[in-house]
Amino acid sequence: MAEVLVVTSKVKKFIKSMGDCNTSAETVAVLSAAVEKLCRKGVDSAKADGRKTVMARDIVIDHI
Repeated sequence: MAEVLVVTSKVKKFIKSMGDCNTSAETVAVLSAAVEKLCRKGVDSAKADGRKTVMARDIVIDHI
């Protein structure tokens, strides 16, 4: 992964607010990788439907 796709400070603040936990650097990298994967799948879905616009229905989060 070449680029961080999540706002590190926001992730750390959210995790801290949920239970006074700290956040490792690896956590941000894993979240960014997950966002990248979701975006890639969204692009593939939009293209398969003949669209150039990724829509909410193209982003499938099946483990939540």
